[in-house]
Amino acid sequence: MPGGRLTQQERQQISLGLADGIAYAEIARRLDRPTSTVTREVMRNGGPTAYRSDLAHHATERRANRRRQAAPRGAAASPQAHGRDAEAMREYEEVFTTVLMASGTPKMMARVLACLTLTDAGSLTASELVRRLQVSPASISKAIAFLDAQGLVRRERDERRRERYVVDEDVWYESMMASARSLVQIVETARQGVGVLGPGTPAAARMENIARFLDFVAESTTRAAEQAREILHTKPEAPSGETG
Repeated sequence: MPGGRLTQQERQQISLGLADGIAYAEIARRLDRPTSTVTREVMRNGGPTAYRSDLAHHATERRANRRRQAAPRGAAASPQAHGRDAEAMREYEEVFTTVLMASGTPKMMARVLACLTLTDAGSLTASELVRRLQVSPASISKAIAFLDAQGLVRRERDERRRERYVVDEDVWYESMMASARSLVQIVETARQGVGVLGPGTPAAARMENIARFLDFVAESTTRAAEQAREILHTKPEAPSGETG
C-alpha cells in the first residue's frame, strides 16, 4: 500500500470518482489507500460536492509550506496525550473543522469549536485557544460570542477565576433546544403574517405551510433531544477506589 501524500494524479482520480457517485471506500480501494485518507482529503478540501483536484493539490502544498515556515528547524512535534499520533490529530482536526464549516458554521467559529471538542478536558481558556490556534484574542472573543449565542459553548470560572469555555454533551443538547426555540419564533411570526396577508391568499397559504412545517420540526427536534439525553447521556464513572 503506498504511503506519503496523495499525488496530483490520485487527486484527479478522487475527483472523477466523486463525480461518478462512487463511495469513499471504493475510491480508496482503487487507489490502494486507506478509506480514511480519501475521507480526510475530500472533507478538508470542500467536501464531496465542491472537491476539485487542482485546488486540493495547491491547498495541500500551501499548508505544507506554512508548516515548514512556522516550525523552527529541529523542532519536535508537541507530545500528545494517550500516545496519540500528532500528525493524525492535526489532520483529523482539519477534517472535523471542514465538516462543521460545511454545516454552516463560519470558519473561525468552526476552528474554535473543533479545538474545544477534541481536548480531553473539553474546556480551554481564551489564552489557551489563542496559543493553540495561533490567532488573535479578538478572533477568539468573536468566535466564542457566536458559539455562545448558538448554545454551543458554556462559560465557567475555574479556581483561578479565569473564564473557561466548555463543550460537553449538555452543550449539544442546549444547542438543539436553542435551535428549536428559534424555529418556534419563526412559526409565530409566520402565523402573524397570515393575518396581515389575508387568509385565503396565495402568500398567506404559503406562510401557513411554512408555519406548520417548522412547527412540526421544532416539536420533533425538542422531543428527540430530550429522549436522546435521557437514554444516551451517561456520567463518567468514578476512578476505581473512589466513592460517589
